[in-house]
Amino acid sequence: MRGAAPDRRRTGRTLAEDVYTAIRGQILTGKLKSGERLHLSRLAESQGVSLSVVREAVTRLASERLLEAIPQIGFRVRILSVEDLVDLTRVRIEIETLALRDSLAHGDLGWEAQLVAAHHALAATPSMTDEGAQNLEWLARHAAFHEALCAACESRWLLDLRGQLFAASELYRFWFAQVQHDPQPKRLREAIVKEHKGLLDAALARDVDAATDRIARHLRKTCEVILANADRLGLGPEQSAQTPVA
Repeated sequence: MRGAAPDRRRTGRTLAEDVYTAIRGQILTGKLKSGERLHLSRLAESQGVSLSVVREAVTRLASERLLEAIPQIGFRVRILSVEDLVDLTRVRIEIETLALRDSLAHGDLGWEAQLVAAHHALAATPSMTDEGAQNLEWLARHAAFHEALCAACESRWLLDLRGQLFAASELYRFWFAQVQHDPQPKRLREAIVKEHKGLLDAALARDVDAATDRIARHLRKTCEVILANADRLGLGPEQSAQTPVA
């Protein structure tokens, strides 16, 4: 009797990577809601993979704080809250500015070229789809640009922490995208584009004070916009939390 076919690569990537990308996309676009439990067997069936492949993918997502592992229950999308967002933003500002400062001190011509290329790709990609949903391609290029800013940092600990915090914050970006459906979404998106260009210019000029100030204000803005819309976005009662100060 022929056994089950072994897991094979798809376009050079592992099956677990494909499943990870698929589930991550569902989380970041709100198809999987905050607190929603994942049914691993259903995911395995829908993705056409083994249960072990799904477990590998969700374990990775849990390490990025997009999912939570609950004893005796399984995995669920991380519970979001105002307090969590404020705390996360405060820590992100501290770590991101440290990593950026070190990156500006050590970046060479190759780093500059990669940073310019990352910004060009980001600027050329719309943040929203024609249907008004968050564009996953923009999310990937946004992450790549922020990673490129700090890529020359020589501390592996700082880079790892920065990456973990960035991944954890992505869960809030879906809520931020909902605000862009307001009557003035174009102005908000234009402001974000301007902020990214300002970050690029300050980094290339090796202006440490301007670059760290701009990254702090950039990270804080997302938090402020979400807090201002906390009631409408269903963020719960903790609305007395204060916006972090860098």
